[in-house]
Amino acid sequence: MDDALAAPAQSASAFGLYLAGEAAIDSGSSRDAARYFGQASTLEGGTGPIQARAFSSALVSGEVGKAATAAEGLGDGDDPIQRLGRLTRAVEALATDHGKEALALLSVKSDHTAPHDTAIQLLRPWAAGEAGDVKTATQPPAFVGDPVDQGVAELGRAELLEHAGRFTEAEAAYKTRAVGKDGLFILAYGGFLERRGRQAEALKAYDQALVLNGSDLGIKNAKARASAGRPPPALPNYREGAAEALIGPAAMMLAKHEGDSGLAYLRLALRLDPTLDEAWVLVGDAMNSAGDLASAKEAYGKVRPRSDQFIAAKSRLALMAQQAGDKENALRLAREILDVAPTDPRALVLYADLLRDDERFPEAVQVLNRAIASMTADQVGWALYYERGVAEERAGDWTSAEADLQRALKLKPNEPQVLNYLGYAWADRGQHLKEAMAMLQMAASLEPRSGAIVDSLGWARYRNGQYKDAMRDLEHAVTLDPADPEVNSHLGDVYWRMGRQLEARFQWKRVLTLSPDPKTKADVELKLAQGLGPESAISMPGAISKP
Repeated sequence: MDDALAAPAQSASAFGLYLAGEAAIDSGSSRDAARYFGQASTLEGGTGPIQARAFSSALVSGEVGKAATAAEGLGDGDDPIQRLGRLTRAVEALATDHGKEALALLSVKSDHTAPHDTAIQLLRPWAAGEAGDVKTATQPPAFVGDPVDQGVAELGRAELLEHAGRFTEAEAAYKTRAVGKDGLFILAYGGFLERRGRQAEALKAYDQALVLNGSDLGIKNAKARASAGRPPPALPNYREGAAEALIGPAAMMLAKHEGDSGLAYLRLALRLDPTLDEAWVLVGDAMNSAGDLASAKEAYGKVRPRSDQFIAAKSRLALMAQQAGDKENALRLAREILDVAPTDPRALVLYADLLRDDERFPEAVQVLNRAIASMTADQVGWALYYERGVAEERAGDWTSAEADLQRALKLKPNEPQVLNYLGYAWADRGQHLKEAMAMLQMAASLEPRSGAIVDSLGWARYRNGQYKDAMRDLEHAVTLDPADPEVNSHLGDVYWRMGRQLEARFQWKRVLTLSPDPKTKADVELKLAQGLGPESAISMPGAISKP
């Protein structure tokens, strides 16, 4: 625990504990927050606003059992916190084999559409199945909501019909959406066919799906399993099905920036099925966004190596390490992904990005070559050619870089990053200056708030001897990105050419306070010592600083 969150004294008041809980949230420690709010609620007698805070913090931190206990003091009304409390109690009942209790809690009528109604309706059939109420479990979904939620409800009914042994009805329910090319239903329908011993039909369904989406790892893995004659996927049991039903509403809440509700649903899903890897990845994302890095890492680490979600989870851990400045660990994690999926484009691109960040550009080019070779021509987007072009340029292979940057620009003509990089590189080399200027002007019009792009435009004008216009652009670039060492260095250069040497030296000295890289630092120190040479000797650091 952070020193700033030292445990309150034994005699701490409920209000003091409440404040400690709020401080824990601000510091990104959800578990400490839950503990403090829980202690505060106990002192308050388990009622009132602090009780609601104790409930919600326990739920968000993943302590669903404690949250269910705390929810008992919230009441059974239709306020959002009360509805979520009842949903939590139902999930805890379902998780502990009390299906009838769960069904009763999920069947409480409301006079109007209340908060969390969609989640409650999605869970009710699964609770009915656990309770032995086949009629309620298998009846058609009664609500018409978001199309995604409706699809989840229909998939749940198909699986519950299969549970009931009503295979003809189950197949019809699966097939309706699978024919519509719904990836989730294709996997479910294929699994149903495999369980019925109809491997050839399952393979046909997977092949048809891969024609539309050849990169879908879940369908690829399903086809490989069926082709090898390995055991089919098990039909989700009642708890597992209920857990999967909560993923859609959770993702929807997170997309709407309703993080607490989305995270609450994910925690409930994981209480029902702790092996639900997709939920762990989403929990990690939510915790990372909330600043609770320890909980995020823990969530990503729960994903199983053979899971379809393994690459996503491990990639996020690698990026977290990179953002923390631990490049060695980031690269190690990326290599671990490649050990599991050596030809996966996502894993290769991640490793290449980390190599670029470590300035190992020739290696990055080799890895990107592998990534592009693993894909069909129509799967290689502009971004891959752009990234390889940047790495090639930084590795000193301008011929290859120029070709890749032009490929990227052909695929996406108005992409500011590509316009900026290629235009800057041409201006740097004194090539195609008219075209380079037009490209940089276009990039600046598309991204007028980008200090890097406005700097590129100003620097191209500088290269053309248009010092007055260059000064205008570079002064603007400094206001947009005041902490960028290169932008400040460029402004100093144009001041020098305008005869404003005192201001030039001020800018160059400022660069040394902005943690420049070794090359920029050496260049600036030389300019401070000697000034700039004649105009014919103008040189630039190069396009390498314009990723």
